Amino acid sequence: MNYKVCGMRDADNIREVEALGATWMGFIFWPGSSRYVSQPPSYLPEKSRRVGVFVDTTIHDVLTHVADYGLQAVQLHGHETPDYLRLLRQLLHPDVLIIKALSVNSTSDLIQYKDYEQQANLFLFDTKSPLPGGSGKQFDWTILRAYDGQKPFLLSGGIGPDDVQRLRDFQHPRCIGIDLNSRFEQQPAYKDIQKLKQFIQQL
Repeated sequence: MNYKVCGMRDADNIREVEALGATWMGFIFWPGSSRYVSQPPSYLPEKSRRVGVFVDTTIHDVLTHVADYGLQAVQLHGHETPDYLRLLRQLLHPDVLIIKALSVNSTSDLIQYKDYEQQANLFLFDTKSPLPGGSGKQFDWTILRAYDGQKPFLLSGGIGPDDVQRLRDFQHPRCIGIDLNSRFEQQPAYKDIQKLKQFIQQL
């Protein structure tokens, strides 16, 4: 199981999460978020892959952050078009992944993936809410039975310490990991290491 721990900002907390074996670590570059990262922390992960989270920003802004933070993936969490992804793919190094987040509340939301499958390396399915991400709420995972795409995806949206059995029971051939954020926090952008450690060990 791959783990993406998102909404990181504090250098010591980053070290602690990395020591737990997180596959990816997410840094939010959307100013509207309480987890917004305005400048590089004094420590950035070396083993966990760095993911930058963006919402409807310019391609120039994405490329600048990729360079400044040494990002290995960009997660697009807004209303970016397939053409936007196509141009970004041309400008990014081939090793940098593009993750397209899709907000899901119904099968009709899910089938948006077909517009992006040629450009995205990976999808992230999150709960539909008024603001991009971080709602702490879950959607009905049975909707994902309708996902018949070829690209892998991460399961996101309000996953918390009490979801161990639910995650064990969830099966999909394209699901390669889960995204963890607000329900493992002591405060915005600061993760509760004991909660994370216990959750990972149980799962």
